[in-house]
Amino acid sequence: MSRYGEYQFLVVEVKDGIGLITLNRPEVLNATHARLHWELTQIWRDIDHDPDVRVAVVTGAGRAFSAGGDVTEIEERIKLSKADSFAASIKTMREASAIVHNMINCEKAIISAINGVAVGAGLAVALMADISVISETARLTDGHIRIGVAAGDHAACIWPLLCGMAKAKLYLMTSDFVDGKEAERIGLVSRAVPQEQVVPVAMEYARKLADGPQIAVRFTKRALNQWLKLGALTSFDYSLALEMLNFFDIDVDAGVDALNAKSAPKFPSIKSPGSIVHV
Repeated sequence: MSRYGEYQFLVVEVKDGIGLITLNRPEVLNATHARLHWELTQIWRDIDHDPDVRVAVVTGAGRAFSAGGDVTEIEERIKLSKADSFAASIKTMREASAIVHNMINCEKAIISAINGVAVGAGLAVALMADISVISETARLTDGHIRIGVAAGDHAACIWPLLCGMAKAKLYLMTSDFVDGKEAERIGLVSRAVPQEQVVPVAMEYARKLADGPQIAVRFTKRALNQWLKLGALTSFDYSLALEMLNFFDIDVDAGVDALNAKSAPKFPSIKSPGSIVHV
């Protein structure tokens, strides 16, 4: 029996071998709160086990793919007691890891139709897909540095392979935005197309893969993902642990406050360099 009806913030439609997954919190630009974050850990296993799905396409409802993590939940988390905050960090780390690993281990091809802004866990889903189609006007950013934490989630794993180390360091260490055209130019995504063509083009690729030799397509994905499994995932796991460690740093308070105020952050570590722990 299909579990798709149990999802609260993912809408799944299966037709002719293609599973269309839509992140469905359009009122907050599909930001990933606790429930949606958890659902993104589960959906890839369900897709993998569904005999009616040969290819998955993932997109966002409304005008965004996903605006990243829910800032309110981040604020609540940094106000927790030390023990509760540690437990929350472990849970988040486990789920963030599961999103990446489960997408890699899903034997079916995954195509992202990036119809608007993509940040945080949403960006992880967008870029860990096997084929990514983005709107030319959509904007991407790995915003971790902006709130004072290391670029975890997915970035250390996949960005250097997609766009090279120089561009990866530029965008991950600055949290600068990249639009769809530039993302295609540097190799961060597969295709950039006009906004109205994003989902249709993604579905064209899905149709081609769904009608192709299934074992050969899946074996090709498995072989290419050895580049991730034999090296890049080590960097990913390391970056994820460092990201969680950063949530205990006072810089995060300043980063979240600035994000809410829509102002430039003033990180305490800038004023007190002697307090920085050298590792």
